[in-house]
Amino acid sequence: MNTQVINTSLVVIGGGPAGYSSAFRASDLGIDTILIEKESVLGGVCLNYGCIPSKALLHFSKFLEEYKEFTELKIFNKKLSFNLENIKRWKQNIISDMNNGLKILANKRNVQVIQGTASFIHKNKILVKKEDCNIELNYENTIIASGSSPIKLPSLRNKIDKRIWYSTDALKIPFIPSKMLIIGGGIIGLEMAIVYSSLGTEIDVIENSSMILPSSDLDVSSFFINSINKKFNLFLSTSIEKIKFLEKKIFVKINKNGKMYKNKYDVILVSIGRFPNTNLNLNNVNVDLDNRGFIKTNKQCCTNIKNIFAVGDVTGNPMLAHKGIYEGHIAAEVISGKNHFFDTNIIPNICYTDPEVAWVGISEKEAIKSNIEYEKAVFPWIASGKARVSNAVNGMTKLIFNKNTKKIIGGSIVGRNAGELLGEITLAIEMGCDISDISLTIHAHPTLYESINSTSKIAERTITDLINLK
Repeated sequence: MNTQVINTSLVVIGGGPAGYSSAFRASDLGIDTILIEKESVLGGVCLNYGCIPSKALLHFSKFLEEYKEFTELKIFNKKLSFNLENIKRWKQNIISDMNNGLKILANKRNVQVIQGTASFIHKNKILVKKEDCNIELNYENTIIASGSSPIKLPSLRNKIDKRIWYSTDALKIPFIPSKMLIIGGGIIGLEMAIVYSSLGTEIDVIENSSMILPSSDLDVSSFFINSINKKFNLFLSTSIEKIKFLEKKIFVKINKNGKMYKNKYDVILVSIGRFPNTNLNLNNVNVDLDNRGFIKTNKQCCTNIKNIFAVGDVTGNPMLAHKGIYEGHIAAEVISGKNHFFDTNIIPNICYTDPEVAWVGISEKEAIKSNIEYEKAVFPWIASGKARVSNAVNGMTKLIFNKNTKKIIGGSIVGRNAGELLGEITLAIEMGCDISDISLTIHAHPTLYESINSTSKIAERTITDLINLK
């Protein structure tokens, strides 16, 4: 097989959000850049098999739920039917349009995209294996943005059965099962539970820990659990005892705090986390990994090898596209000579369920652990006019602020469109706003974001929509 040799300034490995953001930012800064992607299109897991398709399906699920609510109010009097193939076609068209948009952006920026698998030869050379040839890339710097893959359940790792799904399989909607078991109560598992329950599937979700969304506060996760208990069954502190594949069903025996339960399912969806894609012959360049296999980086997204950077999922939690995009910009800017740093802990977290759960900044438990004197205020959406007319009274907005300075240090929202509303709290923390900055800013009425203003007024005991507590 022929080997082609190409020289360039920067090589980016991985065409997901972290990778293409790195490459595009580097090109904008005048750096000659090559982007390696193993798939035929850009976008990575996020665009093709994760964030975008899941949010499309969740948007449809929300519509189904709202239709159901109006039917229960006897405003609609017909059961809604839908065409599954057209839903899948609509979802795929969105993905294809965005794939094409990224291709155009790469071409406009003169970023050369090479489809193939990358492996390190040494710290200044990468081998790219293509179907028809090999390419050796000589470079000055490289950014690893190779992403992550789903962790397989050990007992099912070698089992080949079309009834075992991972997130990619679930988002393709091969069919709508009558009953599904989701192993793992993380964000992906919860979102898929919402999607499939809205499509008519009976869902059991099991989680081996005692709580879900562990980085959120207990009152927030508890509020969410109470909100979804009619949509699917959630079993905490629960583990798998036995799985047996029958001809038509899957028999599962689970252990919940010592009590055994037996059930049969059409599909098992495994959603127990993700591991880094580091099969790049990193031993040839001696890049340091942590004890979980993620690449170690400093505040400038640089590894222990000064010309090798890493961004996104491959560097560990939180595995979020927006964190990877931010890191990608930092890495490209540092390579261009700018003295920039990843210097924020204010990373928004969103679970796009119905209701959505969103949180940012310091939680109560973190404040207690760090001996921060804090206070909190919580506004119930049942007192919101906009929430009432939107059938969204099942929500809450919570602010955490420093007791002495009154500066906002954290916040959480449970409710429809919580992820969109979180932006104001995120910016407030970044800008160093105190409670008065929010309460004295006029918010449009009626809106859901007005709940942030109302929460700040609860903190100041100036609210007139509720009774002020002493």
